[in-house]
Amino acid sequence: MKVVVFAGFSGAGKTTLLEAVIALLKAQGQRVSVLKHAHHRFDIDQPGKDSWRHRQAGAHEVLIASDQRLALIHEYETRHDPEVHDLLARLSPVDWVLVEGFKTARLPKIEVWRAVEPGQDARPVLYRDDPQVLAIATVDPDRLPQPPHQPVLDLNDPARIVQWLTEHAARFAYRRAQEMQ
Repeated sequence: MKVVVFAGFSGAGKTTLLEAVIALLKAQGQRVSVLKHAHHRFDIDQPGKDSWRHRQAGAHEVLIASDQRLALIHEYETRHDPEVHDLLARLSPVDWVLVEGFKTARLPKIEVWRAVEPGQDARPVLYRDDPQVLAIATVDPDRLPQPPHQPVLDLNDPARIVQWLTEHAARFAYRRAQEMQ
């Protein structure tokens, strides 16, 4: 499987880009999974539903399954940030895993960057200090704080980004050993 992190700050356009990339890869016959990092407490359960009630009662895990989907809810005993490689190990085999967030993960990345509006604080870039950033997707290449040595891709052209990904697919081949590099 191939794994690529789409990293960047909130509001840069990661989710919108991933929606298009997923659809384009799927149209090519590729199987795609997504691993999304949530920064805040979130809940996929609906209060009052059986699975929510089981979890509220103290279940460590609740597995919900039907003839169309499966969801596993795992409660951590203590708060901690999940490790991206452990989460990847839980996924079924696919052609591509698109990771949204996990910008410090030791995995190949496309940095999604958008210039801030006037009056907003500047956002740091990842590509200067992170050798895992293989390309930058932006609509503002002339506003990047420093010229990158990585390729700059048009954030508004997801088809070109998918083309670039498939042309460089070997660079995204996942090996858990990457975390040790």
